[in-house]
Amino acid sequence: MGLAHGTHGWSDVAVPDMGAGAAFYGAVFGWDAETGGDGASMPYTMFSHNGKIVAGMGPLETDREDGTPSAWSSYIIVDDIEAVHRRAIELGATPLLDPIRILDSGWMSSVLDPVGASIGFWRSGAHDGAEIFNVPGAVTWNEIVTDDVETATAFYTELLGWEASSMDMEGGGTYRMFANRGRMNAGARDSAGTVPEGTPAHWMTWFCVDDCDAVATRVTDGGGSIVREPSDSPMGRTTVVTDPFGAVFSVIEGSDADGQPPR
Repeated sequence: MGLAHGTHGWSDVAVPDMGAGAAFYGAVFGWDAETGGDGASMPYTMFSHNGKIVAGMGPLETDREDGTPSAWSSYIIVDDIEAVHRRAIELGATPLLDPIRILDSGWMSSVLDPVGASIGFWRSGAHDGAEIFNVPGAVTWNEIVTDDVETATAFYTELLGWEASSMDMEGGGTYRMFANRGRMNAGARDSAGTVPEGTPAHWMTWFCVDDCDAVATRVTDGGGSIVREPSDSPMGRTTVVTDPFGAVFSVIEGSDADGQPPR
């Protein structure tokens, strides 16, 4: 059975050196890397953990004039990518990539949402997204960080039918939660006071790990950096890091241990 429409079902990273990227993420998460390509298209790496596909990696074009940095990207599974892409634009998104077919894997598109965060859409073909979630070594959460949570909420609830709720945070403030068909699927965090001023809106990819501090050490040993030192939170011990190319991601200790999407 495929992943449900509206599910955050896939994440990938773009890097300028795929060999170094595979080595880094293999050391940090214990991932195995398998790279394919038909000679006519760019190579693409599938990362797996204990035999289950968890994420992907593609090449970053280092000569791009727009200076696009290495980054993790989130993709939402949709049943009708043409309709969702068109509706996203009607709701105020800016198109980045119109729907295209990726060999027999599926169809992809991407937009800048109304708060300026890039988000991808994926209609499954042979590839249906990640095979496992919420266990160490796999994606466990996706979170939009923005100074306009209300606009982001209105956009995603209207576009995808997500159900929004709010959770009081320790120390004040609220956190927005999004459920898809009754299952927690994503969150929204106010960027004020939580990221450096001027940081653009973005989707953050979170990975589950057994030991947050050990992962932070492996990140720096592999040439990455620590953005926020490991610390305890109401949800578990967390840290924010970058890979050697500057792509930011977060990790959290612990797991729901169900292996099912989201979350």
